[in-house]
Amino acid sequence: MSDSGSVVDAHEEKTSTAKVIYILYVVGWAIPIIAQIVGVIFAYVNRDDAPAWLRTHYQLQIRTFWIGLLFAVISLVTTMFYIGYLLMLLTLIWMTIRCAKGLKAIFDGEPYENPETWLW
Repeated sequence: MSDSGSVVDAHEEKTSTAKVIYILYVVGWAIPIIAQIVGVIFAYVNRDDAPAWLRTHYQLQIRTFWIGLLFAVISLVTTMFYIGYLLMLLTLIWMTIRCAKGLKAIFDGEPYENPETWLW
């Protein structure tokens, strides 16, 4: 009992930070930028000590922050042409899909299949 319980506890301990980061990114739309900044800092801090499969999630989370920031800046700049509002909505959908896929993979104990992608 103690061996299997400790394995589950160790797995949960390793994945809990990555789960929290995904949740921070989604909550970040209600609490702009602060939640995402905290999330990307957690991802940078924890990625080197993580097992290889979990590093794919941290890599995706870091890229999601930077690409999302780029999309947000483009959206803000283009709001004067009204297209920016559509781009903001698309960025929200993009980030939500990436986070949902990442959370599903983490709960399944799997690596993120393509963390280098710009899409999802």
